[in-house]
Amino acid sequence: MCLIRRKRKNRLSEKGRLIVSASFLLISVASTLLMLKYYRIYQNEQKVQQELDKFFQEQQEIKNEEPEEKDVLQTETVDEKVENTNINDYILVLDIPNLNLMRGVYSKDSKENDVNKNVKILKESDLPDKINGNVILVAHSGTSNISYFKNLHKLVTNDIAYIHYAGKVYTYKLVNTYDIEKTGEAPIIRNSSKNTLTLITCRRNTNLQTVFIFEIVEDEKYE
Repeated sequence: MCLIRRKRKNRLSEKGRLIVSASFLLISVASTLLMLKYYRIYQNEQKVQQELDKFFQEQQEIKNEEPEEKDVLQTETVDEKVENTNINDYILVLDIPNLNLMRGVYSKDSKENDVNKNVKILKESDLPDKINGNVILVAHSGTSNISYFKNLHKLVTNDIAYIHYAGKVYTYKLVNTYDIEKTGEAPIIRNSSKNTLTLITCRRNTNLQTVFIFEIVEDEKYE
Protein backbone atom coordinates (compact mmCIF):
# COMPACT_ATOMS: atom_id res chain seq x y z
CA MET A 1 0.00 0.00 0.00
CA CYS A 2 2.79 2.41 0.92
CA LEU A 3 4.55 1.56 -2.34
CA ILE A 4 1.39 2.36 -4.35
CA ARG A 5 0.98 5.68 -2.54
CA ARG A 6 4.65 6.51 -3.14
CA LYS A 7 4.25 5.77 -6.87
CA ARG A 8 1.16 7.97 -7.01
CA LYS A 9 3.03 10.81 -5.29
CA ASN A 10 5.92 10.40 -7.68
CA ARG A 11 3.57 10.55 -10.65
CA LEU A 12 1.88 13.65 -9.22
CA SER A 13 5.25 15.26 -8.54
CA GLU A 14 6.42 14.47 -12.07
CA LYS A 15 3.18 15.91 -13.48
CA GLY A 16 3.67 19.04 -11.38
CA ARG A 17 7.22 19.46 -12.65
CA LEU A 18 5.99 19.11 -16.23
CA ILE A 19 3.32 21.76 -15.64
CA VAL A 20 5.87 24.14 -14.11
CA SER A 21 8.32 23.53 -16.97
CA ALA A 22 5.59 24.10 -19.55
CA SER A 23 4.53 27.31 -17.80
CA PHE A 24 8.09 28.64 -17.78
CA LEU A 25 8.42 27.73 -21.47
CA LEU A 26 5.21 29.57 -22.36
CA ILE A 27 6.28 32.62 -20.36
CA SER A 28 9.68 32.57 -22.03
CA VAL A 29 8.14 32.33 -25.53
CA ALA A 30 5.63 35.11 -24.77
CA SER A 31 8.38 37.35 -23.39
CA THR A 32 10.54 36.75 -26.46
CA LEU A 33 7.68 37.54 -28.83
CA LEU A 34 6.89 40.72 -26.90
CA MET A 35 10.53 41.80 -27.00
CA LEU A 36 10.66 41.14 -30.75
CA LYS A 37 7.50 43.19 -31.24
CA TYR A 38 8.91 46.21 -29.39
CA TYR A 39 12.26 45.82 -31.12
CA ARG A 40 10.53 45.96 -34.51
CA ILE A 41 8.64 49.07 -33.38
CA TYR A 42 11.94 50.61 -32.24
CA GLN A 43 13.59 49.77 -35.57
CA ASN A 44 10.66 51.30 -37.45
CA GLU A 45 10.85 54.51 -35.41
CA GLN A 46 14.57 54.71 -36.06
CA LYS A 47 13.92 54.33 -39.79
CA VAL A 48 11.24 57.03 -39.65
CA GLN A 49 13.61 59.44 -37.91
CA GLN A 50 16.31 58.77 -40.50
CA GLU A 51 13.83 59.41 -43.30
CA LEU A 52 12.67 62.64 -41.64
CA ASP A 53 16.26 63.84 -41.24
CA LYS A 54 16.93 63.07 -44.90
CA PHE A 55 13.73 64.82 -45.99
CA PHE A 56 14.45 68.05 -44.11
CA GLN A 57 18.01 68.11 -45.36
CA GLU A 58 16.69 67.84 -48.93
CA GLN A 59 14.12 70.55 -48.26
CA GLN A 60 16.85 72.89 -47.15
CA GLU A 61 18.85 72.04 -50.27
CA ILE A 62 15.85 72.82 -52.48
CA LYS A 63 15.45 76.18 -50.75
CA ASN A 64 19.16 76.96 -51.11
CA GLU A 65 19.15 76.07 -54.80
CA GLU A 66 16.28 78.41 -55.65
CA PRO A 67 17.67 81.49 -57.48
CA GLU A 68 16.58 84.91 -56.32
CA GLU A 69 15.78 85.76 -59.94
CA LYS A 70 14.82 83.50 -62.82
CA ASP A 71 17.81 82.01 -64.56
CA VAL A 72 17.30 81.38 -68.26
CA LEU A 73 19.71 78.45 -68.01
CA GLN A 74 17.60 76.69 -65.36
CA THR A 75 15.76 73.77 -66.97
CA GLU A 76 14.40 71.95 -63.94
CA THR A 77 11.76 73.48 -61.65
CA VAL A 78 11.34 72.79 -57.94
CA ASP A 79 8.17 70.81 -58.67
CA GLU A 80 10.05 68.64 -61.17
CA LYS A 81 12.73 67.97 -58.56
CA VAL A 82 10.04 66.80 -56.13
CA GLU A 83 8.44 64.60 -58.79
CA ASN A 84 11.83 63.07 -59.58
CA THR A 85 12.50 62.23 -55.93
CA ASN A 86 13.24 58.58 -55.19
CA ILE A 87 9.90 56.77 -54.96
CA ASN A 88 10.89 55.40 -51.56
CA ASP A 89 11.60 58.85 -50.10
CA TYR A 90 9.08 61.15 -48.44
CA ILE A 91 7.51 63.76 -50.73
CA LEU A 92 6.01 65.74 -47.84
CA VAL A 93 5.77 65.71 -44.06
CA LEU A 94 2.65 66.29 -41.96
CA ASP A 95 3.32 68.07 -38.68
CA ILE A 96 0.68 68.69 -35.96
CA PRO A 97 2.53 70.05 -32.92
CA ASN A 98 -0.45 69.90 -30.55
CA LEU A 99 -0.59 66.13 -31.03
CA ASN A 100 3.17 65.60 -31.18
CA LEU A 101 2.56 64.10 -34.61
CA MET A 102 5.15 64.30 -37.36
CA ARG A 103 4.92 61.74 -40.17
CA GLY A 104 6.33 61.52 -43.65
CA VAL A 105 4.20 60.72 -46.68
CA TYR A 106 5.39 58.78 -49.71
CA SER A 107 4.41 59.41 -53.33
CA LYS A 108 1.16 57.98 -54.63
CA ASP A 109 3.03 55.38 -56.67
CA SER A 110 5.19 54.11 -53.83
CA LYS A 111 4.49 50.70 -52.29
CA GLU A 112 5.03 52.45 -48.94
CA ASN A 113 1.99 54.65 -49.61
CA ASP A 114 -0.18 52.18 -47.74
CA VAL A 115 -2.54 52.94 -44.87
CA ASN A 116 -1.39 49.71 -43.20
CA LYS A 117 2.17 51.04 -43.14
CA ASN A 118 2.10 54.82 -43.11
CA VAL A 119 0.01 57.95 -43.45
CA LYS A 120 -1.39 57.57 -46.97
CA ILE A 121 -1.98 60.25 -49.59
CA LEU A 122 -5.03 59.41 -51.70
CA LYS A 123 -4.83 59.26 -55.48
CA GLU A 124 -7.50 62.00 -55.62
CA SER A 125 -5.29 64.30 -53.56
CA ASP A 126 -3.55 67.41 -54.86
CA LEU A 127 -0.14 68.54 -53.70
CA PRO A 128 0.15 71.62 -51.46
CA ASP A 129 1.27 74.00 -54.22
CA LYS A 130 -1.79 73.51 -56.46
CA ILE A 131 -3.98 76.62 -56.48
CA ASN A 132 -7.19 75.90 -54.55
CA GLY A 133 -6.08 72.28 -54.24
CA ASN A 134 -6.88 69.82 -51.49
CA VAL A 135 -4.28 67.58 -49.83
CA ILE A 136 -6.06 64.41 -48.62
CA LEU A 137 -4.32 62.18 -46.07
CA VAL A 138 -5.67 59.10 -44.30
CA ALA A 139 -4.39 56.89 -41.48
CA HIS A 140 -5.67 54.48 -38.87
CA SER A 141 -6.96 55.34 -35.43
CA GLY A 142 -6.93 52.78 -32.63
CA THR A 143 -4.15 51.42 -30.44
CA SER A 144 -1.77 49.67 -32.83
CA ASN A 145 1.70 50.95 -33.76
CA ILE A 146 0.32 52.09 -37.16
CA SER A 147 -2.51 54.15 -35.64
CA TYR A 148 -0.93 57.46 -36.59
CA PHE A 149 -4.23 59.37 -36.41
CA LYS A 150 -5.30 57.94 -33.05
CA ASN A 151 -5.30 61.38 -31.40
CA LEU A 152 -7.01 63.43 -34.11
CA HIS A 153 -10.19 63.45 -32.02
CA LYS A 154 -8.37 65.80 -29.61
CA LEU A 155 -8.16 68.55 -32.24
CA VAL A 156 -10.33 71.65 -31.82
CA THR A 157 -11.26 74.46 -34.19
CA ASN A 158 -8.32 76.71 -35.16
CA ASP A 159 -5.70 74.12 -34.23
CA ILE A 160 -2.71 74.32 -36.57
CA ALA A 161 -1.21 71.72 -38.91
CA TYR A 162 1.84 72.15 -41.11
CA ILE A 163 2.88 70.49 -44.34
CA HIS A 164 6.52 70.61 -45.35
CA TYR A 165 6.83 70.36 -49.12
CA ALA A 166 9.20 71.49 -51.86
CA GLY A 167 11.23 73.81 -49.66
CA LYS A 168 8.19 75.48 -48.11
CA VAL A 169 6.13 75.21 -44.94
CA TYR A 170 2.37 75.35 -45.53
CA THR A 171 0.36 76.39 -42.46
CA TYR A 172 -3.28 75.32 -42.10
CA LYS A 173 -5.91 75.83 -39.42
CA LEU A 174 -8.79 73.48 -38.57
CA VAL A 175 -12.14 74.95 -39.66
CA ASN A 176 -14.54 71.99 -39.71
CA THR A 177 -14.95 68.45 -38.40
CA TYR A 178 -17.72 66.02 -39.29
CA ASP A 179 -18.54 62.29 -39.31
CA ILE A 180 -19.49 60.15 -42.30
CA GLU A 181 -20.48 56.52 -42.67
CA LYS A 182 -17.72 54.13 -43.63
CA THR A 183 -18.78 53.21 -47.16
CA GLY A 184 -15.52 53.46 -49.07
CA GLU A 185 -16.34 56.99 -50.20
CA ALA A 186 -15.67 60.20 -48.32
CA PRO A 187 -17.65 63.30 -49.32
CA ILE A 188 -15.43 66.31 -48.63
CA ILE A 189 -17.15 69.54 -47.67
CA ARG A 190 -14.71 72.40 -48.16
CA ASN A 191 -14.30 75.87 -49.60
CA SER A 192 -13.09 75.09 -53.13
CA SER A 193 -11.74 78.63 -53.53
CA LYS A 194 -9.09 77.97 -50.87
CA ASN A 195 -6.17 75.61 -50.48
CA THR A 196 -7.15 72.95 -47.96
CA LEU A 197 -5.84 69.96 -46.07
CA THR A 198 -8.19 67.05 -45.35
CA LEU A 199 -7.40 64.35 -42.78
CA ILE A 200 -9.58 61.24 -42.54
CA THR A 201 -9.61 58.47 -39.96
CA CYS A 202 -12.03 55.95 -38.46
CA ARG A 203 -13.95 56.68 -35.29
CA ARG A 204 -13.12 53.86 -32.91
CA ASN A 205 -15.79 51.22 -32.15
CA THR A 206 -18.20 52.66 -34.73
CA ASN A 207 -18.99 52.36 -38.42
CA LEU A 208 -18.05 56.01 -38.87
CA GLN A 209 -15.13 58.00 -40.17
CA THR A 210 -14.21 61.51 -39.06
CA VAL A 211 -13.18 64.15 -41.59
CA PHE A 212 -11.02 67.12 -40.52
CA ILE A 213 -10.94 70.12 -42.87
CA PHE A 214 -8.09 72.62 -42.61
CA GLU A 215 -7.72 75.84 -44.62
CA ILE A 216 -4.45 77.47 -45.63
CA VAL A 217 -3.17 80.30 -43.47
CA GLU A 218 0.14 80.96 -45.20
CA ASP A 219 3.05 79.33 -46.96
CA GLU A 220 6.61 80.38 -46.42
CA LYS A 221 10.05 79.28 -47.54
CA TYR A 222 12.58 77.76 -45.20
CA GLU A 223 14.89 80.28 -43.61
